[in-house]
Amino acid sequence: MIIYFSGTGNSRYGAQVLAHRLEDTLTDAFPFIREGKAAALTSERPWVFVSPTYAWQVPRVFADFICSGSFSGSRDAYFVMTCGNETGNADALNRALCREKGLTCRGTLPVVMPENYIALYDAPEEAEAKKMVDDAMPCIEQGTVCIRENRDFPAQKAGTVDRLKSGVVNAAFYRFIVKATKFTVSDACTGCGQCVRRCVLNNIELRDKKPVWGSRCTHCMACICSCPTAAIEYGTTSVGKPRYQCPAYQAPEER
Repeated sequence: MIIYFSGTGNSRYGAQVLAHRLEDTLTDAFPFIREGKAAALTSERPWVFVSPTYAWQVPRVFADFICSGSFSGSRDAYFVMTCGNETGNADALNRALCREKGLTCRGTLPVVMPENYIALYDAPEEAEAKKMVDDAMPCIEQGTVCIRENRDFPAQKAGTVDRLKSGVVNAAFYRFIVKATKFTVSDACTGCGQCVRRCVLNNIELRDKKPVWGSRCTHCMACICSCPTAAIEYGTTSVGKPRYQCPAYQAPEER
């Protein structure tokens, strides 16, 4: 079973490719996380967890989803992590998570995809983003072959800097950066409620037809990148930056 969490579509895309190539079931973790409901899933085929990389780890909301869930049947688990560059020491942490759940981690596959974290970085323009998505396909295909042939993903080597990134830097990221206080909305807002529906933590509500953010946020960028009128900003750092959303994967025969 392919299980994914995605804010702006990169990990959804990778999960859709894997599900299509492997002819496997695709499950979105979003409704479980949003409703605070523990998953109870069964699969005789390996578990494939697909997620973005947040500060060189799987997002905490996705790790919590795995920790709270019940995954019966197969004891093998693969991790596919979309990222802007690399995943640090995430593989070691994924292996520890698997041990906690009684699963055997078969490795972590980093897949470089377009940057979406416009709270700090620049997202690519549409043409460049499309090329990056296309360029990611061979890596996803490599992962597909490993899973199909029951082989581990290629080993991920991590040094001291990688351990620091996935350790103290990740902790500082969540403590000092992951906050909703800098989100603002302009008069371009139409009150459509798209941001409310896309918030995985149910942290946004409309008041007088304008979004208001609560204290819970995971910085998935779904609200700001899905706004149809680009009315949402994150302080001044997002001003003028492209909003990125990865389109859904379409198999060649569906195009």
